Amino acid sequence: MHTSIALGASTAVCLAALAVAQPASAQDCPVEAADAYEMTDVQVTALYACMEAAMADAYAQGDNPVADSYRDWTVTGVRPGPDPTHGDRLLLTFANEIAADTYLQFAEEGVEMLVGGILAKESIAINDGQGRVGPLFIMEKLGLDAAPETGGWSYTAVQPDGQMMNVPQSFCHDCHMNFEGRDGMAYPAAELRVAR
Repeated sequence: MHTSIALGASTAVCLAALAVAQPASAQDCPVEAADAYEMTDVQVTALYACMEAAMADAYAQGDNPVADSYRDWTVTGVRPGPDPTHGDRLLLTFANEIAADTYLQFAEEGVEMLVGGILAKESIAINDGQGRVGPLFIMEKLGLDAAPETGGWSYTAVQPDGQMMNVPQSFCHDCHMNFEGRDGMAYPAAELRVAR
């Protein structure tokens, strides 16, 4: 199901910059849909099963500690889901021990992530009938003293070759402030959220 979302100008800028990060190929993981929004639950689950190991291996090629450990964290969705704010890629979010309880409430207002909370979002792009490893998007709550310009968050991303993406903090923060009541956190679609 494709959900229409009205996106602001800052989100449009974010999408344009994300398009520059070209995903790497995984093993042969064909997709029989034009884009992530046309895929069935069965197709998404099969694609993720095909690409899961390739994604973890790709991100771990570098020296980012989150890329090495996020798979041991709490998964927040029952499967990846399409996300218009991250280039229409399929995303699956993992929350570290500090972040999990707050994030899994999926609250719409009054949310404040604890300092030390980290979210890591795997991403899969659909290009030319193939699933491809996209960036691993990472949000870490540092607190307002450490990151006053970004609501206390640090934003990073690991490319499919394990190298860090060079993205200005404001680039990510401007989009995430569309979720201000949630302390800048986006959630999986309601039907994809894990049950508490």
